[in-house]
Amino acid sequence: MKYVAMIYGNQAKWDAFPAEAWPEAIAKQEAFNKKYRETGELLGAYGLADAAEARLVRRENGRPAVTDGPYLETKEYMASFYLFDCETPERAQEIAADMPFADVDPVELWPVPHESPANP
Repeated sequence: MKYVAMIYGNQAKWDAFPAEAWPEAIAKQEAFNKKYRETGELLGAYGLADAAEARLVRRENGRPAVTDGPYLETKEYMASFYLFDCETPERAQEIAADMPFADVDPVELWPVPHESPANP
């Protein structure tokens, strides 16, 4: 089954992270990504732009109507997400707990029970 693991944050949190600590943090994350890409369990890892860049898109009179986003006013927003393919829920939980900052911030883990493949 596939699982989405989500990491939350905000710009103030990223700004407070010491600049000299970023290279090590990125290296840890890349090592994690490599480890689980090699097992075939990590299908993709995606970092999102700041919430100020988000847009809400609706359809009005058959055309896109675009406004600033995100939809909800929150202190934190989804900053990145990962797509895993794991044999069991326990394995997905084990991988999520292995994420470099899971000891500091929780990882939200959602099963993906339905998929509509891009290349059927």
